[in-house]
Formats: sequence, C-alpha cells, structure tokens
Amino acid sequence: MSKHTLFDNTETAFLLKSDSELERAYFLFKMISKEPLVRIGTAVTNFALKAHLPVQGLIRATVFDHFCGGVDEEDCMPVIDKMYTKGKVSSVLDYSVEGKEEEEQFDHACEKILNILNFVDEKKAIPFGVFKPTGFGRFFIWQKKTEGKELTKDEIAEWERIEERFDKVCKKAYECDVPLLIDGEESWMQDAADDLVAKMMRKYNKEKAIIYNTLQLYRHDRLEYLKKLHEEARVYDFKVGMKIVRGAYMEKENNRAAEKGYLSPICISKEATDKNFNTTLEYILNNIEDISVFIGTHNEDSCYLSMELMKKNNIAIDDSRVWLGQLYGMSDHISFNLAAAGYNVAKYLPFGPVRDVMPYLIRRAEENTSVAGQTTRELDLLSKEKKRRKL
Repeated sequence: MSKHTLFDNTETAFLLKSDSELERAYFLFKMISKEPLVRIGTAVTNFALKAHLPVQGLIRATVFDHFCGGVDEEDCMPVIDKMYTKGKVSSVLDYSVEGKEEEEQFDHACEKILNILNFVDEKKAIPFGVFKPTGFGRFFIWQKKTEGKELTKDEIAEWERIEERFDKVCKKAYECDVPLLIDGEESWMQDAADDLVAKMMRKYNKEKAIIYNTLQLYRHDRLEYLKKLHEEARVYDFKVGMKIVRGAYMEKENNRAAEKGYLSPICISKEATDKNFNTTLEYILNNIEDISVFIGTHNEDSCYLSMELMKKNNIAIDDSRVWLGQLYGMSDHISFNLAAAGYNVAKYLPFGPVRDVMPYLIRRAEENTSVAGQTTRELDLLSKEKKRRKL
C-alpha cells in the first residue's frame, strides 16, 4: 500500500465500530458540520445543564459516548481494552474537568491524577498520564506569575501548594516509570507553567523523558522556546519530553491580543502554523537522543512527515521515544491505520462526570466547525465505510 493512501483504509479505521456506532458517528459529524446547529446546540445544552433538566442521558447516548471514555476510570476500561486488544491503539486517560477555582477541587484533581498513575502502572494499554496546569491551581495565579507581578502572602502560599501538587504527581510518575504529559494552555499564563515544568524535567528526566511539556505550535514563538530548553537540557544534563499540537485557543488568543493591543502570538495563517508544526517536528526527530515526543495531530500530512523523518533518522517505528496521538472519537482513519502499520499510537480519552466534561465537549464541537475540512473528511470516510458494509 502506498504510504499516501495508508489513511484511506476504512475497514481498519472503523474496525471497532458496530453498524449502529458507525451510523451515530455519521449523524454527529453531519450535525457538527453545520455551524449554526453547533451554536444552537451549545446554547440549549448549556441552558439545560444549568437548569438541571434531565438531559444527561441524551448527552451520554450521543456526544458523550462518541468523544469520551466514560464517567470514571473503571467506566473507561471496556473502551481501553477493546482499542488495545483489537486495534493495537493505546489510551491516555484525560480527566477533562475544566475551570475549577477552589483549593479542595485542586486537591481532588491532584488525587485523581495520582490514582490514575497507580492505575496506569498496572496497564500496558495506558502508556501516559496527563493533566492541565490549571487543574492544580487558579488561572489567576498562573497569570500573575507569568506577568511577573508580586504575589501577596496568601498567593505565595497558594503558589507553593501548586508546586507541591506538581512535584507530588511528577515524583509519582517517576516512581511508576509512567511518562506524564502536561497540557498547554493560554499564552498569558503559559510562561509560569513552562518554568515549573522545566524545573520538574531537571529533577525527574535525568535518564529519560518522564515529564513532558506541551508546545502549541499555532504560536510562532514556541520553536525558539524549545531550542532554549534544549540548550538548558544539555547544560544541566536532562532529557526533554514534548507533546506537540497545533493548539486549542486560537480565537481566544487573537481576540485578547486585539482587545489589549499587542501582537497576537498566533501564526498569521493556517499555512504558517502547519509550517511551524512541521519544522518543529523535524527539529525534534533530528534530536531524538535528547528529546522524546508525543505528536498530537489530526493532520495527515504531518503524520506522513513523521513517518518519513523517522525513516530518515533511522528511528524504529516502535521506538518508545516517539508516539503519535489523536483524540478519541476523531481521526480513527489515522490512529488505527498507523497502529496497524506498527507505530506507537495513543488516543486521548477524556472522562469525567457528564456535566463537568461538557465545556470540553463543546470546545471540541466548535473546533471541528472551524476546521471544516476535517469534518468533511470524517464524513467522506464514514460514508465510504457505510457503503462497504452496505448499510
């Protein structure tokens, strides 16, 4: 099979989907492809959840079960086992509860990640842990640190608790020998997160990459940041772990920059972002001795490029320093065909109470409408598979 047709094999892509799941996926992407529908659906869903209307069952049976693994870790197990045993695709359990503000919620998130690391330690099918910096502390504090403003006495104590949570989880990951992905967020809080994650890398990445930061490469300044970190890693003798993605907060970033009158950190165009992503990918795979990578992408060209660069640099297709990942419920044609070809592939599997995971799901639906080509591609492949199965 020519490399550039690898992702056209729908039989492998939808191997795990029953006929009814295939129909549901087709229906969902059809809905998502209509932007006004997403907007109306979002508003109605938000209203229904706030008003405590009994919609959770409906959400669970449609959007939730398509894009999420379950409401807790145990609930995700059937999905995880099925993907791993039948499709050779691993899972990254992502506790997708966003926007919390209370200390006890941060402690809860920290405990949650520690439990997941215990859980992961037992499971071959779950090769990584993951969390978001704002899962462990208020956005406001991250922003204040990033802006270099002085913290009050209470805020200093609050920041120390954030560092403690980070260290607890990173230490646990190190002891379990489970690499840990730390997600990227908005640019105006990211510097503080970068500094803290680099501190953890210096401490726990002596032999190999356990702690991974995230580069959102729709930002034009991130390759420079990586090169600086790489220099630092050589000086202080530690390994760099990086998850690379295009990015999830584009409109928010551009709006804020326009409103506050500074240059947006976001690349000028989709082409510029793609170029930035691919250049960074090349830099990493050329420096595989120092940098391990989790390539988070739904872009077929970037996946083909990863394969080419691995070959060029004599990196074995199952080298543990290189993983490719997509979100659960999307781009199965990439995930399952790459895994069938022998590459390390993991799906990001969001989970959490239906009500708490809705902001995450809504963001996904909105992102899909802004990347219209992707939704069209999903629909084409799904209808091709429906024809193949004569549905």
